[in-house]
Parts: sequence; C-alpha cells; structure tokens
Amino acid sequence: MNPQPGLPPVLVTGATGRLGRLVVDHLLDAGVPVRALARRAEAAADLPAGVEVFAGDLTVPESLDPALDGAGAVFLLWTAPPGTAGAVLARLAARVRRVVLLTSPHRTPHPFFQQPNPVAAMHADLERLLAATGVESTVVRPGMLASNALAWWAPAIRAGEVVRWPYGAAETAPVDDRDVAAVAARTLHQDGHAGGDYVLTGPESLTQAAQVGAIGDALGRRIAFEEMTPQEFRSLSKDVPAPAVEMLLAAWNAALGRPAHVTSTVADVLGRAPRTFGRWAADHTAAFTREEREVQQVQQARQAQGPLGP
Repeated sequence: MNPQPGLPPVLVTGATGRLGRLVVDHLLDAGVPVRALARRAEAAADLPAGVEVFAGDLTVPESLDPALDGAGAVFLLWTAPPGTAGAVLARLAARVRRVVLLTSPHRTPHPFFQQPNPVAAMHADLERLLAATGVESTVVRPGMLASNALAWWAPAIRAGEVVRWPYGAAETAPVDDRDVAAVAARTLHQDGHAGGDYVLTGPESLTQAAQVGAIGDALGRRIAFEEMTPQEFRSLSKDVPAPAVEMLLAAWNAALGRPAHVTSTVADVLGRAPRTFGRWAADHTAAFTREEREVQQVQQARQAQGPLGP
C-alpha cells in the first residue's frame, strides 16, 4: 500500500532482524511511512523499496538524530549494551510522540517467567527509564516465540534424526512472530494503546514434545522425540552464553506439571484469533525439509565463490 499522505514516518530499530523486518512489513501494509535504523546502511539493502534507511548506533545517542527528525513514533528493540539506554530514551522522548518498546513477560507471575535472567533485568531497567521520560509509550512482551523451533529443532528434523531435548513435558504457549509484529505495528500507528502493557502468547499450552509433534504433522511424518538430560543440554550449548542456558533449563523445569500462561492480548488488539503453533509449523515447512537445507547450501557456496562462480 502506498503511504498515506500526511502521516509521519515510524522509525524501526532492529529492522533487519526477524521481528523488526516483520514490523516493517506490517507498517507498509497499513500505509505507514517507514524509516529503518541500521548501524551500517548497506546492512539494510534487502528492505522493501520505499523504506528510508538511516545509519545510527544505539551506543552513540546523537547518531540517531537524523532518523528521529520528523518521525512520529519509534519501535525500540534494544540490541546494544545498556549503558546508553537512558540517553537514547531521553532523546526519543524529546523528538517523537510515541515509543513502542519490545521486552519480555518478566512481570508475569507464572514460574516459567520468574527465573533469574540478565536479559529480563535489562528489560526492567529499560521500562523504568522509558516510564520516567513521560513519553506516550506501549510495552510489548512476547513470551516464547514459535520461531525458536527453527534454531532448536530444525537441524535434526532436516537431517531426519531424532529430536533430543530436555524437559519435553514442559508446557509453553508459543506465539507466532507475525502476531507479535502485527501487535507492535498496530500500537505504533493506531491511537488507544498509550500505557498498554501487552503480554503476547499463542492460544494454547503445548508441551515441547507436542510442538515437535505438530511440526511432524505439518510435514506429514512422525518425528521421534527423546528426552535429553540438562547436563547433555549444557554440553551441547557451549556456543550459547551460560546464563541463557541456565535460565532456559530453570524455566522449563519450573513449568513442569502446569499449563503455560496464555493471554487473549493478540485477539484483543488485532480483533482476530492468534495463530496456533500448528499453523506456524504448516507455514514454515520448507525450513524443516532437506530440500530447503540443500538450497541454502548451494546459495552459500555460490556466495563464497563470488561473482566469478557458476
């Protein structure tokens, strides 16, 4: 859709990431002019035509000024060390009408969300700093994202192997990334969400083993699931920061024996039911197939060969 005349643009941070890019697409579909912030402008080369790209760095608050001049709202997905957060938020509040901040459900009393977590502590600080500015704001708090399945289970599924994972009986309510982005985009360009504190989940509580089963249903084949011990998970997660590994293990352990926390917020904001995990899996079958992996390998090989390759 062409931008609606007279609408101030929305600045999207993290626009080249998974969620940020979806927010960009939803805003464009609604006819909202979009600006994208990137540390290097060339990193945003794949964004849709019509998106204004600005170079800026959250660790250098004054570098944001060109992107903020004339903007009406900002989608803030914090991707930097927290030291400059106060200065950045003060700068946003002085230049735009509205800020939508993406954080996490760390205030939700369900034990899954109450495990020690340095990211949650940073989110709490960001929320406090944002509230202190007095700017019109909304906090969007997605729970477990459905797309985590891509990093966690897709490699084994593509290879036709057994999925081995800890705490298979732990229940979560995965939320579709597209629903998170749709809620964020709505709160960015529509009035009525000032002060909103939106915890977003999928519509159903599912064990992790059942989520793997739903992917198998979407693929039309059974995927075997085997329980992995926490220590095995630690050994296989050496590339992941240890606090994140321990937080996940503690959260899954705390979730055993109880249904996941489920909210109606997606439906309340969007006026439609949230997508189920089964729907997400059906829409992403290519990412779990051997054929998709082979295509990616060919593309990577060609990129490595450069312009003189086949």
